[in-house]
Amino acid sequence: MATLKYSRQREAIKRCLTDRMDHPTAEMIYASLHEEDPRLSLGTVYRNLALLTQLGEIRKIPTGDGPDRFDGNISRHFHFICRKCHCVADLMFPDTDHLMAEAASLTDGSVDEIVMNAYGLCRRCAGEQ
Repeated sequence: MATLKYSRQREAIKRCLTDRMDHPTAEMIYASLHEEDPRLSLGTVYRNLALLTQLGEIRKIPTGDGPDRFDGNISRHFHFICRKCHCVADLMFPDTDHLMAEAASLTDGSVDEIVMNAYGLCRRCAGEQ
């Protein structure tokens, strides 16, 4: 595989994601970075998010009928997704190794990843009802 050429904009996008805990959308990342780099386009953000996801350097989190969110934390963890506002929050289980072992015991193949999302209403949206 060819070596990937360094990109200042890609590094800024990755840094933006690792510095945030709110699981931003592409548009949120664009708004955050466009101020410091007015030449940055939304298309560049989308292309680099796709590439970083493909390389395994970030995670894309589909939220159903809302916009995809992105996570710079690639350690094993899960997510809560609000069905109304589509915010995403980390679910940090204390021990996920047992889930991997259990999943592996239930298949004749190998398990290298488990993706789990919990859905409901966040505190803010639940309070609006």
